[in-house]
Amino acid sequence: MSQSDLIWMNGELVPYEDAKVHVLTHALHYGTGVFEGVRAYDTPRGTAIFRHADHIDRLFRSAALYHMEIPYSKDEIRAATHETIVKNGLKSCYIRPLVFRGAGPMGLYPLDCPVDVIIAVWEWGAYLGEEGKRRGVRAKVSSWRRIPSDSLIPSAKASGQYLNSVLAKIEADKAGYEEAILLDGRGFVCEGTGENLFVVKDGRIATPGFANDILGGINRLSAIQIAHDLGYELVERDIARGELYHADEIFMTGTAAELTPIREVDDLPVGDGARGPVTERIQAVFEDALHGRSERYADWLDVVPAAAPAP
Repeated sequence: MSQSDLIWMNGELVPYEDAKVHVLTHALHYGTGVFEGVRAYDTPRGTAIFRHADHIDRLFRSAALYHMEIPYSKDEIRAATHETIVKNGLKSCYIRPLVFRGAGPMGLYPLDCPVDVIIAVWEWGAYLGEEGKRRGVRAKVSSWRRIPSDSLIPSAKASGQYLNSVLAKIEADKAGYEEAILLDGRGFVCEGTGENLFVVKDGRIATPGFANDILGGINRLSAIQIAHDLGYELVERDIARGELYHADEIFMTGTAAELTPIREVDDLPVGDGARGPVTERIQAVFEDALHGRSERYADWLDVVPAAAPAP
């Protein structure tokens, strides 16, 4: 990632090197934070944030689930994000809003600690590489299971919960794979370390649902909508691990990964070991939507107002 000049922190833009928190910040010790991953793209209409309102809505839902009242309105967060992008002079970027419990009384009980908010932006290419988006990546089924909904809240994008993904990611990397696939507590396919999964067989698409303890991805919703609009049959259901090995195609969606095919699972090729036709067709429409080349999905873009010219 490349460093930006300014970070929005509790209502002010501060220099990158001055955006600091106290060592007794509650979230640092106990993971009491929620966040979003958002992207802005350089489009024919100018810099535009993909499905910004949906990401802000999920940020507020995640915060509420962990009893954090964000001290700014949704409109204020949107405006602060616009300002941060403009002041950093970025045309396209990754956006990281983070809401967390700051320094206060130490101990597990968090409600007496302040709620802090930051928004950081930086230039960041394809998470799994441009080649991965074209050729697909290699994945392995992790020995780590996805956190269950009777222990934490998988539908919240909470900081501490990502230790689950960190363990799976490290395991996959050490074994020589680009990504891991986690199963849920019942042994069904759940998601990647930071992506939702789709399995294609005989032209039909299946994806795990909330009963599998997934995070409800914004790009997942986009891919579902695009698939329906293209006329594909798509269902949310339990997917057995064995279906991964018999699939014609598998692809992942996520803000960082965008839409990335999986060409191999556990050293077995998916289909013919290359990006399949269904994946390629959905990916092409998805890329057009991201980059503002699609009138059909133009309302998914939140155009960032250009900076006012200097007097």
